[in-house]
Amino acid sequence: MTEMVEKSPRRPMASAILTLEAIVLGLTAPVLIRISHVSAGRAIPIALGLCVACILTAGLLKRPWAYALGWTIQIAAIALGFLVTTMFTLGIIFGVLWWGALALSNKIDREREAAYAAHDRATVDR
Repeated sequence: MTEMVEKSPRRPMASAILTLEAIVLGLTAPVLIRISHVSAGRAIPIALGLCVACILTAGLLKRPWAYALGWTIQIAAIALGFLVTTMFTLGIIFGVLWWGALALSNKIDREREAAYAAHDRATVDR
């Protein structure tokens, strides 16, 4: 492998998705209270709990198990649709974005590794 090893884009991409999702989930508290008529005592812990979970998970993405936790958050965001129907759509959108970020970063890693290997072979063959 060459000396120039770039970091995987996986963590920054996943972190960006979780950060945006934290904002959306944090803003569900007023929607839960006003539109779904969920009590504030129930809505605020749900919304802020998911918001904090997103932020903490984004910070823990150095650890492999944090990606499984990210999937759990995606499921919870979709399940929030049972209280606010719009969250079915938003949860699915964020789930697709989460999947896309992980899939695309894996593809970038594979292609980068193949390019480095081809470069190393070409350098050795000279």
